[in-house]
Amino acid sequence: MIRINLLERPKAPKASFDIARHTTALCALVLVVFAAGIGWRYWHLTQEDARLTRETAEAQREAARLKSVLLQVEQFEQRKGQLQQRVTLIEELRRGQSGPVHLLDEVSRSLPDRLWLTEMKQEGSDVRLQGHTTSLTSLSDLVGNLESSGYFQRPVEIIDSQVESTQGQGDLVKFTVKATFAMPGAAPQGVSAPARPGTVPTNQRRAGA
Repeated sequence: MIRINLLERPKAPKASFDIARHTTALCALVLVVFAAGIGWRYWHLTQEDARLTRETAEAQREAARLKSVLLQVEQFEQRKGQLQQRVTLIEELRRGQSGPVHLLDEVSRSLPDRLWLTEMKQEGSDVRLQGHTTSLTSLSDLVGNLESSGYFQRPVEIIDSQVESTQGQGDLVKFTVKATFAMPGAAPQGVSAPARPGTVPTNQRRAGA
């Protein structure tokens, strides 16, 4: 007599079950490692982004500071240029103020006896002297005194001399002398700014030269 138990199932092989369990565990491990790798990568990128953000902010602050420094340097250079221009102008004004004083003084020192000036004109560095003398020797002495003074360039020219007769007082020589005035140690003619033209009439005779 054959008996069949329909409630009993056939048991799976134990080897197949172990393989399935190991496969599941391996898959889970792979997923955990992959997730850990993604997490580490995300953390690394976050840290790198924060570092770059800090460096960018520092670079921007440094650029702003350098821009401020450059602006101060430009303002300093501009101010320096303005001050240099003022110093140059002051020096020119000083030379311009002292020039006429020396001119009058040297002309006065150069006047010999029996000679007097009626007019003196200055245009730039050119000076014209007009006057009278009772002797051509005095006129020659005037030219020599101007040339040896150190304030007039050589040669000093006599551009006109005429004898004028006076009633009962002898003959007078009317003359015109041209000279170039130059301060000792000053720049050559044409470099410095020309002086303002002017006319200085004089009717004084130098006494005791």
